Amino acid sequence: MVTIRPERSSDYKKIFVINKKAFKGEVEARLVENLRHTKGFIPKLSLVAVKDGKVVGHILFSIIHINTGSKFVPILALAPMAVIPEFQRRGIGSRMVREGLRNCEELGYKTVVLVGLPDYYPRFGFVKASGKGLSLPFEALDEAFMVYEILPNALQGIGGVIVYPPEFSEE
Repeated sequence: MVTIRPERSSDYKKIFVINKKAFKGEVEARLVENLRHTKGFIPKLSLVAVKDGKVVGHILFSIIHINTGSKFVPILALAPMAVIPEFQRRGIGSRMVREGLRNCEELGYKTVVLVGLPDYYPRFGFVKASGKGLSLPFEALDEAFMVYEILPNALQGIGGVIVYPPEFSEE
């Protein structure tokens, strides 16, 4: 049985290790730590997966913006999402994504973007973001940059460049 719940301060070190192991480095682990200290951090959208009392996964949704050229529209970024390697391919990541998207909707958010595995995220309703008029401020595969409209047609008439906070570019 896996339980998905908001992170607690007692989970911070475990979350660091999960991201470090899953991504084979500390970039994503430090990103999570840095984002906790920003205005875009939403405690209810930093979730952990717990199996048999052990924290085995983490997912984070945080506020970013679309620069439309005339205004900045707040949306969410899903980044990062990690499961300890020995617990991968057991549906834990999928549970975290689904629960996270439900929480995003409950909190009134309308759109989530990510740069991730093109074969993984479409099962949750993510589509190529370029098809919705969005672009990135850095190079990435078109198929890897995806968006999910929690509210159908939330991006109608809204296009532009994603603006990430500086924490996303720190290494």
